[in-house]
Amino acid sequence: MTNRRDFITRSSAALAAATIPAVASTPSQAGEMTGILKKGVKFSMVKEPGMSVVDQFKMLKEVGFHGTELRTENNVDYKMYREAVEKSDFPVHGIVNSNKPDLETAVKFASDIGGTSVLYVAKYDRDRPLMESWKETQSVIRKGLPAAEKYEVKILVENVWAGFLISALDTERYVDEINHPWFGSYFDVGNNVRWGVPQHWIQILGDRIGKLDIKEWDEKKHASEGLRAGFSSELGEGTIDWPAVRAALREIGYKGWATAEVKGGNRERLADISRRMDNILGLA
Repeated sequence: MTNRRDFITRSSAALAAATIPAVASTPSQAGEMTGILKKGVKFSMVKEPGMSVVDQFKMLKEVGFHGTELRTENNVDYKMYREAVEKSDFPVHGIVNSNKPDLETAVKFASDIGGTSVLYVAKYDRDRPLMESWKETQSVIRKGLPAAEKYEVKILVENVWAGFLISALDTERYVDEINHPWFGSYFDVGNNVRWGVPQHWIQILGDRIGKLDIKEWDEKKHASEGLRAGFSSELGEGTIDWPAVRAALREIGYKGWATAEVKGGNRERLADISRRMDNILGLA
């Protein structure tokens, strides 16, 4: 088996060039991360029921996003989404599979739609020993890896609030035990703050990070209003140190997608999210 780190060293620059098109911008529009980060949005965040999918894709492009992610269950409407990609020139960069065990189907869908990743959530059964969930979810991933290699689509495990993979060192070990060039981490900047510091996770995970999810976290609201209130602040108005996050991403040489996963809405709301992402991610 090809060593994951050796493979990434040889191919990361070429893969980035192939999958991350250049950002057209004027000097007044460019930020420190322009041309480094691509700004994505989960398609499930779009709340414009009067629009066709084609028009929704065009709208996302118009408000400044570079691509979107679908969910595995959208596969039943594959032709509609494929047509939307072609007519809007707006890519689907990945598929969110959550904890569904059929990774092969998700990988094939991602490849067919032009995506480069499948987001997988490692499920934790709290009624059983932790290492049973550890080994079982790794087994699910290993079963999907031949398809990932065949279609050149990465399977990326995300850190979520399941009480599983709650530290950078856990995630590092989990990824390295599988040790495959088409497997890595889908790092959620906001999800980890309950247990850690985003920029420290980034420094530890390094080139294991395949893509980023973007959320805000507000420690003050968490302390005063309860656990979930930590997610209630808008992007840029919480307590995440975004300049430190950007510095850590530059330090590890990250280049790729950063996708919003926050409360969605109509065109106006999505345009506001896009502007906020520009500010916190150094894209403007």
